[in-house]
Amino acid sequence: MRNNSEYTIPFVGLKQGYHQFEYAIDNKFFELFEYDEFISSSIQVNVQMEKKPNMLDFRFNASGTVNVNCDVTNEPYDQAIANELHLVVKFGEEFNDDDEELLILPHGEFQVEIQQYIYEMCVLAVPLKRVHPGVVDGTLQSDVLDKLEELSPKEDGENDQEEIDPRWNKLKNLLNDK
Repeated sequence: MRNNSEYTIPFVGLKQGYHQFEYAIDNKFFELFEYDEFISSSIQVNVQMEKKPNMLDFRFNASGTVNVNCDVTNEPYDQAIANELHLVVKFGEEFNDDDEELLILPHGEFQVEIQQYIYEMCVLAVPLKRVHPGVVDGTLQSDVLDKLEELSPKEDGENDQEEIDPRWNKLKNLLNDK
């Protein structure tokens, strides 16, 4: 990950109260993290920071779309995403980011880097299983779907046409003779 000053907020010169920051996220942002799961992305991130005398309170909101490949058909489609994140920044003796909702900066720090939090919020907004909407509603026509249908297991009514070896019937009787 390379640091980008665009995602660094210098809070020392800001007055106490609310401050708003907006970011337009695309694939160039994800290249900073060497993340290439998205074909393309268009995400709007709004960051509201409340500066208090002894802490900073961040509210992140992300919404937009990412173009990803379907896990079933491998067809690309636009996946809508939306996510929120709350982060509290306090000051202490040493840097500590063990807690996902609490960041401790050393006394004397004058800026906070938020690119890692934006990255995690956007990536975690994408569902684990990505399914094209056309697969869900049955409108997508694909060679992959046709092959899956052809190879899918047949229902019990369709298997009756096949001849069953009579030895298996004798074994089934053992289960029934209890």
